Amino acid sequence: VQLQACGGGLVQAGGSLRISCASSRRTFSSYAMGWFRQAPGKEREFVAGISWSGISTYYADSVKGRFTISRDNAKNTVYLQMNSLKPEDTAVYYCAARDYPGLARAVNEYAYWGQGTLVTVSS
Repeated sequence: VQLQACGGGLVQAGGSLRISCASSRRTFSSYAMGWFRQAPGKEREFVAGISWSGISTYYADSVKGRFTISRDNAKNTVYLQMNSLKPEDTAVYYCAARDYPGLARAVNEYAYWGQGTLVTVSS
């Protein structure tokens, strides 16, 4: 399974950005997906997760109300819409795929990882 994330870049605080992740998995629609991020010198942390159908989503408290995860199963793609960005959102963002339909928050519950896309928020 290959995951290709794209859409990162430099944005001013208060701005918006949408990143996406395309999956090569033929059965993409059967499995949950997630977004994680890792800032310099910090551990990778959960940002958002979405179930196989897209009906169930879950967010880290730090992004709740500002970020929205969604998926288009016809395009084998998962998205992360990020609004009201803050400098502390600066990180490399990774998409990840589970081998189960239900969403999860822990790094070790995801089997496949993309290469990451850098999001930089300037103050």
